[in-house]
Amino acid sequence: MTTESTSDKEELTAEQLADDIVKQAEEQVEEQHEHAHEVISLEQEKINELELALVTAQSTVVDQKDSVIRAKAEVDNIRRRAAQDVDKARKFALEKFAGEMLTSLDNLERALQNIDKDDESNQGFIEGVELTLQGLIASLEKFGVKSIDPQDQPFNPELHQAMSMQEVPDVAPNTVIAVMQKGYELNGRLIRPAMVMVSKAAPSVDAMA
Repeated sequence: MTTESTSDKEELTAEQLADDIVKQAEEQVEEQHEHAHEVISLEQEKINELELALVTAQSTVVDQKDSVIRAKAEVDNIRRRAAQDVDKARKFALEKFAGEMLTSLDNLERALQNIDKDDESNQGFIEGVELTLQGLIASLEKFGVKSIDPQDQPFNPELHQAMSMQEVPDVAPNTVIAVMQKGYELNGRLIRPAMVMVSKAAPSVDAMA
């Protein structure tokens, strides 16, 4: 009896020992699994944080890039407007002065038209007026003043002012047949229209009847 009981106890103890070993191994595996899961979760959390930080940084870069582009465009617009203003000021700063000088041009041209060129005693005076006139014209042309002398050209209401109309045989209607006063432009901008006489069509036979 005693010998069998002892053998049973030894076998039972061995089975329990084996179970304990297996149980401990399973617990260790479970602990390792849980630990690994925690490590993976922490790593995934870090990855998520880094991805979020990356997205935020990219968004910030895009916003800053857009701001830089908008600021650059605004600066370019300001520079362009300033350059246009300077260009306009440079082109038309002399407009009032040029308008005043046109009176002197007109007077010199009228003097040459009305003086008796056949009188030898007037030659010195004529030469002086012509030199003065040419010098004044050259000075004004240097600053962009250009004359409008549309003799025998089609009438242009944007550049010419019709003072009268007249029938002229063999001349097409709306043709400038006489320039009473030259017009002038300043850098392509009209400062005074040319005063002209314009041809008109003859009345039709039906209208005369």
